[in-house]
Parts: sequence; C-alpha cells; structure tokens
Amino acid sequence: MGEKYQTLSELNLEGQFLGFVGDKPEKYKHLQLAIPSGDVKVKLPKHLRCSLVSTLVPGEQIRVSAMSKLNPRTSELKLTAYRVQPVGFCPIHNHLPETTAKIMVCQKSGCIKRGGKGLLSKLEKTLCDRGLLEKVKIEHTDCQKRCSSAPNCVLILGKKQYRKIHPDAIASFLENHLKGFSKTGKIV
Repeated sequence: MGEKYQTLSELNLEGQFLGFVGDKPEKYKHLQLAIPSGDVKVKLPKHLRCSLVSTLVPGEQIRVSAMSKLNPRTSELKLTAYRVQPVGFCPIHNHLPETTAKIMVCQKSGCIKRGGKGLLSKLEKTLCDRGLLEKVKIEHTDCQKRCSSAPNCVLILGKKQYRKIHPDAIASFLENHLKGFSKTGKIV
C-alpha cells in the first residue's frame, strides 16, 4: 500500500500570522496564516513547534516554506511547514477598536413592500461606489417597530443613531465619521 498523501510541490506563503490551532500550547500542531486569497492552516512539524510558540506574535508578517500534499481519494490538500521566518510586524486589525459604523435595514414584509429591498440595494451600491462597503457593517433586521415610516434604516456611528436618511447622505455621514479615525482606531 502506498502513502495516503501524494507530494505535489514546495511553496512559499507570505502573510499575517493569526495564531496557533490547538487546545494548549503543548498541543499546537498548526498555525493560521492570513494570505490575500483567505486564511490557511499549516501543519507544524515537532522540531518547529517549541521555538515558534515562544517567538511568534499574532499580527506578525511571516514567510512559510512548506510542502503541499494531496489526498487523491478525498481531494484534501495538506500544507506542512519546514521553515517559518518573520518578515515584519503589522498589528491584527481585529484587535483594534472598531469605528462602530453599522447600518441596520429592516427586512420584514412591511418595509419590503414599501421599498426596503430597493433601499438596501441603493445603499450597497452607493457605499460600493464610494469605497465604503468594506468599512461598515450592514445588518438585515427584523421589524424595527416603526412601520408607519417604512422602509426603515438606522445608521449607527459610535453612540449616535440616525434614522430615515437617504443612501447618499448615509455615505457622506460615513465618509466624515471614518475620516476622523486614525489607523490606531482613535479619533484624531
């Protein structure tokens, strides 16, 4: 019987170290790496585990040299590192204070009948055109208990709430709000 996995090739991945995978430090067998195409899990051989657990910091830019292997029966791809090198540091954005920009759009039947879908698509298009879609969280909500003024939408910027705003005005509010935040997440 042959080996379960077929070796495909060597590869070098460069990205942001997100953390180790496992219950306890002595049980870490994989690391998570954020690369432009998504997050990948890379297996760590025993000889690398101890030194990496004590030296790698989440957010650090690293280069991982690895072997890729494929299980022909399940088409599962496995990456096993043989070298991990730090290349710089960039703090993880998830740990920064958020700008707390959120838009809640009612998607219950009353609001939908009165233009809720159109409001949502107009809002997404406007934000996309201005490059703001990635900087704000859009939530589809249940009834906001203001059916007489449907379609309902609430813009939340920090601790302030704005209701019944046109999508273009929302984009302007967001631009002004987000402009006031530096890369550290603090108001400048």
